[in-house]
Amino acid sequence: MIITISGDIGSGKSTCGKLLRDQLRYNYLSTGDIQRRIAAEMGITTLELNLLSENDKSIDTKIDDHTRALADSGENYIVDSRLAWHFIPSSYKVFLRCKDEIAAQRIFHDENRVSDENTASIMQLLDKIKDRRQSEKRRFLSLYGIDFEDLSNHDQIVDSSFFKPQVIVDLIKDGFKMSEGL
Repeated sequence: MIITISGDIGSGKSTCGKLLRDQLRYNYLSTGDIQRRIAAEMGITTLELNLLSENDKSIDTKIDDHTRALADSGENYIVDSRLAWHFIPSSYKVFLRCKDEIAAQRIFHDENRVSDENTASIMQLLDKIKDRRQSEKRRFLSLYGIDFEDLSNHDQIVDSSFFKPQVIVDLIKDGFKMSEGL
């Protein structure tokens, strides 16, 4: 079985995905990690990579191919990805919402991520989050004809703004179990 976790930037997709991986003993794939690795290899930020991707489809193809391959793998996976629900339609699809201001604070204080966007303040990061969301929205609409923020694509929607990660993970596990009739 595959659980795909999509959602807002800074909503806790990776944190919750890794907790689910550990608790369910599933494999884990983060397309955000792949994207950050590609950006680092190119010496640019993730926002710059997103903007570049608007005109260079090969970047998305490289990332999407990893996700598509999981659909027929027969293995259990947690996939942290804005579009995995689209490439793995049989997955249990979760969308994590988060207020932009809270997401910016989370990212700004995350030692592993703040360097991704080279920001000096939370307000500057908030602007970059909004720019990145718009870039992705344009790109995904152009490439796939989909709006990744359309919540009707998901089985479960959780607002992560004010919950600790374990509470969110418990909600996801409960929803997943109900969908499987367990």
